[in-house]
Amino acid sequence: MTWPMISIIIPCRNEVRFIANCLDSVLDNGFPLERLEILIVDGMSDDGTRTVIRDYAARCPLIRLLDNPHRVTPYALNIGIREAKGDVIMRLDAHTICARDYVARCVGVILRYGADDVGGTLKITARDNTVIGRAIVKALTQRFGVGNLRYRFSQPDEPELVDTVPFFCCRREIFQQIGLFNENLTRIQDMEFKRRLMRAGGKIMLAPGASADYQARSDVRSFCTHNWADGLWTVLAFAHAELMPVRWRHLAPACLVGVLLVTGFLSLAIPILIWVFASIAGAYVIAALTLAARIAITESDFRYFFFVPFIIACMHMMRGLGSLWGVARLLANRRFVHALRLMLREQGA
Repeated sequence: MTWPMISIIIPCRNEVRFIANCLDSVLDNGFPLERLEILIVDGMSDDGTRTVIRDYAARCPLIRLLDNPHRVTPYALNIGIREAKGDVIMRLDAHTICARDYVARCVGVILRYGADDVGGTLKITARDNTVIGRAIVKALTQRFGVGNLRYRFSQPDEPELVDTVPFFCCRREIFQQIGLFNENLTRIQDMEFKRRLMRAGGKIMLAPGASADYQARSDVRSFCTHNWADGLWTVLAFAHAELMPVRWRHLAPACLVGVLLVTGFLSLAIPILIWVFASIAGAYVIAALTLAARIAITESDFRYFFFVPFIIACMHMMRGLGSLWGVARLLANRRFVHALRLMLREQGA
């Protein structure tokens, strides 16, 4: 097979701990290096990341360091796409370690099956090997925690049509057809891009045999902060989009937290509603404890019984509260009606 030129974009900021392993996994991926360029778009790191990148670039001319003075991901992606020379453009994150042949397997699905966006299975690992870090991994790899994300659970033997994949791997002309990433979206710009792609008739496929490790946050504080921000931007994105930027499942935490808050508050005036609150909260707790018990037995570690429900609750509650705060922001900025129009249009599509 004659491979096209591939440009790999890696947005990063202050990733000195991870960037070398990521680059090593790409350079040793088995893809012909003469058909590859690596563009690291750095958000003006100040922790030594830029020194590591410059050292790699001095040894490997295919690596280039680009500046992202805006310091947020969508700008980094668009800077990389505009600078890319490849016929196919792929994104990776600095926390990613690609299994061998990841690049070739993804690109192969584009060439053989006419896919418009391709990714592989993403294996979540802990940045720090602590019980909290391992519990976070368990929470992020259960359907009760994250829903039906096929790329977290599926190992297809053949390319599989899905509604999202991690990162992206697209022909250059896709960006010419549907546009670049929405620079108003500090978070979830990838979700909005994939929604535009599917609305335009694009095919998103999961590549068989392509897998990568992703090192997730391993402390409660940063995990909660990250989920709050994701929940917030799940809603704020509606103010900056012309189509519903997320799927209905992404709004589930907001619905859960909203119902609990409303029924809990109104039960002070309407006592019967306490049973509605208790039923929903009780079912949630039972489901979380049942899952945790199964994990604890499987892993022979009773600590999972306590930590997994706590982590899952933190994830859902922080995402839900973040989304509700986003609703308040939309109301304050008079963009809530616009968001409702997008949801109604999606319902009728």
